[in-house]
Amino acid sequence: MKRDYCIRKIFHNHKVAENIYKLSIEKLEEDQNAMPGQFYMLKTLNKGATLGRPISLYDVEGHAIEFLYEAVGKGTNYISELGEGDTIEVLGPLGNGFPLDEAEGAIAIVAGGIGIAPMHELIKRIKISRGNKKIDLYAGFRDEVYEIEEIKPFINDLIISTDNGNKGYKGFITDHIDVSKYDVIFCCGPEIMMKKIVNNCKAYNTKVYVSMESHMACGIGACLVCTCKTKFGGKQVCKDGPVFLGYDLNF
Repeated sequence: MKRDYCIRKIFHNHKVAENIYKLSIEKLEEDQNAMPGQFYMLKTLNKGATLGRPISLYDVEGHAIEFLYEAVGKGTNYISELGEGDTIEVLGPLGNGFPLDEAEGAIAIVAGGIGIAPMHELIKRIKISRGNKKIDLYAGFRDEVYEIEEIKPFINDLIISTDNGNKGYKGFITDHIDVSKYDVIFCCGPEIMMKKIVNNCKAYNTKVYVSMESHMACGIGACLVCTCKTKFGGKQVCKDGPVFLGYDLNF
């Protein structure tokens, strides 16, 4: 695993929805074993952002790796201004990804907003490694729906919700999933959404894994900024996660 920032070339960095961007950069040897659910620390050169921003791995293919991210603060807005031919500082892959060996039986993927980002590589990897597994995707968005077309070839059923009802169901995606139908659920999105999914799964003893988001400074477990509460005490999202068994977390 790469523990120092390195400079990589950008192939493209384009807007796919309001404040949502897809970044493609050159792939290096250390990316070959990157797992869905892992993340990278990304930061711009000479822009004044001294700390990297944790961005989930979206896709690994060919000579490039891709990231889907939301421009919500200074660091990610700086990244969104970069383009083809520019360079970016990169540290990763980091953290622990989704456990592919747990992808057995009926599988549901639940994503809220930019939580769709790590699910593309996860779904693709399950299909490649686990054969003809049935995978249903439940995806909730504020208003714009993005990156669903790229995932469609790998899933069986697709359920979409938006806050305003512009696409799919109106309201929360958690209102439209029957967790009793599934053996395992992989989840990423707002904490309140993941908490509800985990609580619903408890009644049926359905395995559920969640990808936590957190502010980070180092990304390698040195700064303790990203500590979260678990039944085993404080754990670091960057080092012990970002993927956790849902029942281990104290939301």
